[in-house]
Amino acid sequence: MRGKTGRLLRGIALLSSLALGATACGGSDDGDSGPKAVSQSDIDAALKKGGTVTVWAWEPTLKQVVTDFEKANPKVKINLVNPGTGAEAYTALSNAISAKKGVPDVAQIEYYALGQYALTKELTDLKGFGADKLANDYSPGPWNAVQSGGGIYGLPMDSGPMALFYNKKVFDKYKIAVPTTWDQYVEAARKLHKANPKAYITSDMGDPGMTTSLLWQAGSRPYKVDGTKVKIDFSDAGAAKYTSTWQKLLDDKLVAPIPGWTDAWYKGLGDGTIATLATGAWMPANFTSGVKNASGDWRAAPLPQWTAGDKASAENGGSSLVLPEAGKNEALAYAFVEYANAGKGVQARIKGGAFPATTADLNDKAFQDTKFPYFGGQEANKVFAESAANVADDWSYLPYQVYANSIFNDTVGKAYVSGTKLNNGLKTWQDASVKYGNEQGFTVEK
Repeated sequence: MRGKTGRLLRGIALLSSLALGATACGGSDDGDSGPKAVSQSDIDAALKKGGTVTVWAWEPTLKQVVTDFEKANPKVKINLVNPGTGAEAYTALSNAISAKKGVPDVAQIEYYALGQYALTKELTDLKGFGADKLANDYSPGPWNAVQSGGGIYGLPMDSGPMALFYNKKVFDKYKIAVPTTWDQYVEAARKLHKANPKAYITSDMGDPGMTTSLLWQAGSRPYKVDGTKVKIDFSDAGAAKYTSTWQKLLDDKLVAPIPGWTDAWYKGLGDGTIATLATGAWMPANFTSGVKNASGDWRAAPLPQWTAGDKASAENGGSSLVLPEAGKNEALAYAFVEYANAGKGVQARIKGGAFPATTADLNDKAFQDTKFPYFGGQEANKVFAESAANVADDWSYLPYQVYANSIFNDTVGKAYVSGTKLNNGLKTWQDASVKYGNEQGFTVEK
């Protein structure tokens, strides 16, 4: 599966590089005064006239949003298509854009993948629709993620502010305190594994999303992007905090060698042999559906800190809705995107289990007071909302992060299966990403 995914992602990157070449040769609208303006009256007129909007998205809560939007706008038909997730979705989108045929009017794109499409002028700048006026409506991490080169290329659909999910039953049994720092986390891992050699503080086989999120929280900023000029450097102090701490867990074999989202992973979460999970606030629904037997055992806590007393957090996951440049019916398309991500559709999605990126909903008393039966009645949204407010908004992904992530297991991943150290694995990932970027027409430094 990994090999197939890698080939797909390489194909995506190649398509994007071809578009990049066209941009470099003068195919862009850099000389224009700005994005074409589409007024609210234009949007209202389009809604009154009606038409069909094709939306490519895999997020299940959009089904209810489509139903509600069509009811409010009876002359508009939303054609919701699931193109697959991750590599499958991006391959389909890039192929359609390249062929100039079958391009959707709206597409779901994860934050880490958005940059490559924005840079290559394949997405519509939503500033022309007045999207910049929504800046204060979103938490900092997601809003920063949809911006590129002064443009706004999507509206945040959801967010993944991180928290530490921990098995309270296990912690209580072995008298382990909930860690507030990552050093305490390592000590908790040692205490747990000593008490029960079959139990681990967490599972980790190497994951690019988790690694970049923990680097983000630690203050590392390995990627600097200015158009086609890129710098990659994993040698800063934040990266050193991450590698020195996480290396202790690997050296002492304190993390379960179980891949995420597998049957063995769900089993470990259910029987207490995997005792914590540091991930995004979208996770509760997965606990409820996939780890039913542990209902009442788990709780949510703030993410441990690299420095005692800090409150830094990071995003893990999340996606946006965008308007591909080659799509049609852009006024109707934007109306749907704004409805789904900034309007009444947000509440429908929250009721369906989505975690919002909108500050009004994050700060809403009813939202924060929601009791989670799975977490023993805990008001977990208070933990998640505080995390969202503490995400630094200066993180950048590579404009070819999709490709970079596809080679993670061949570089950093070696630290999980051999004697390679994490810091050396990051250096190898850096070098490979630099080489690839330069080959694709970027100017990359390290």
